[in-house]
Amino acid sequence: MKKSNRSITKAIIPVAGIGTRFLPATKAQPKEMLPIVDKPVIQYIVEDMVSAGIKDIIFVTSMGKRALEDHFDRNFELEYRLAQKGKKQELKEITKIGKLANFAFVRQDKPLGDGHAILSALPFVDDDEDVMIMFGDDLAVGLASDLIETFEKHKEPVLGVLEVPKDQTHRYGIIGGEKISKKLWRANSWIEKPKSNPPSNLAWQGSAILSHTLLKRLKKTKPAKDGEIRLAGMYEEYFNEGGTLNAHIIDNVRFDCGNKLEYLKANIYFGMQRPEFKDEIKKYIKKLK
Repeated sequence: MKKSNRSITKAIIPVAGIGTRFLPATKAQPKEMLPIVDKPVIQYIVEDMVSAGIKDIIFVTSMGKRALEDHFDRNFELEYRLAQKGKKQELKEITKIGKLANFAFVRQDKPLGDGHAILSALPFVDDDEDVMIMFGDDLAVGLASDLIETFEKHKEPVLGVLEVPKDQTHRYGIIGGEKISKKLWRANSWIEKPKSNPPSNLAWQGSAILSHTLLKRLKKTKPAKDGEIRLAGMYEEYFNEGGTLNAHIIDNVRFDCGNKLEYLKANIYFGMQRPEFKDEIKKYIKKLK
């Protein structure tokens, strides 16, 4: 694969899922807007990206996701009322949200897979541009920086992968390949939800930096039997033709915020990062039986 010379400043975040695991909380709000302490899940992910150098973020949305657009837009009435009441700190926090990055929103017209979601965003991506991919409910602290660092070092696409128990590999897309270092593999194969004999215990977590050549390949990827276009299908096809990719092993503090228990853990973890809550949370947990 031809190596890239452009830095990574653009990201795509698919947020079109309806969040059935969190009903009824997600009946009228996107799952990505569920709060962790006092910020929605998606804002943590965006801030992590921005701290890594991402400047442009494209959200791929669906019906019922308007709250996401409103959150990253300005609210002049709210700003006016906060200023009027002298709430300077709250005003500062609110006004900086819309300035975190340049935001674009595109609607996925049909739920036709994660690959289709990425394709929906490509009108906002230059033909020679490489992009970061992350999903809106998987929060891994510092992961954006790690992926970019790996990409910049090797100038090749990179997948974010997790070490999972062997008896759980049937639930994931599993890579095969060669271990390069403690946190890096050279992936050369992919098996989607292997029933037996997985090539490793490394599962794709959903994050990636995709090169413009892989994005062009995605445009040519055929839908699966159910009509969906999946990134997994593109990876499989690429590996079957002899391609290789870097795989960065994720050992960051991470929460799958589409999972109720993980979401609760995220609230405790981020609450403990706040000096004004830390001691009281510890005291409360000790009281629980």
